[in-house]
Amino acid sequence: MLKSWVVVPTCLPLVRRRCRTCASKRFRPSRKFRVNAHHKLLDAWLLVLCAGCGETEKLTVLERVNVRAVRPELLDRLHDNDPVLAAELLQDPVVQRRNRVALDWDGAWRLDTGVSDHLDHEVLDVSVRFAARIPVRPVRLIAEGRGLSRAEVERLLAEGRLVSAVRLSGTLSGDFTFTLKR
Repeated sequence: MLKSWVVVPTCLPLVRRRCRTCASKRFRPSRKFRVNAHHKLLDAWLLVLCAGCGETEKLTVLERVNVRAVRPELLDRLHDNDPVLAAELLQDPVVQRRNRVALDWDGAWRLDTGVSDHLDHEVLDVSVRFAARIPVRPVRLIAEGRGLSRAEVERLLAEGRLVSAVRLSGTLSGDFTFTLKR
């Protein structure tokens, strides 16, 4: 029987970037945008606040883009400070690379395993789906979902009783399946 687990974000992740003022390495998204027009060119930034001192920094979303090249819906969402757009842009690899930032997902996600009626089965097939691109160690997910220690999950992996088509020893942010044999 195939069970489904879902890794769900609970809040926006922190942004890893060094603050110019206090040397803190964490920023929290303010969910607000700043849009600036230079004749027919637009700039747009997502504002983030330093977790240490509260200093505001800007993450570039659009840079010197012709007004006609920006979809009106996107421009409306930027002007309305759409929190869903802020979450989408934070997870966009292009925005992360352009601004040289990474996301810190510690404490910003949870694992939904559904009903825990699968504890008695000899063979357990589980499909893990990610609702957002959250980098997590599969061993940690399996330990949390089954109520085991990470060392015990590592032991099951070494004994061949925990198998998957993907490597379970690294970090994943994409969907995968595994089989646990008791």
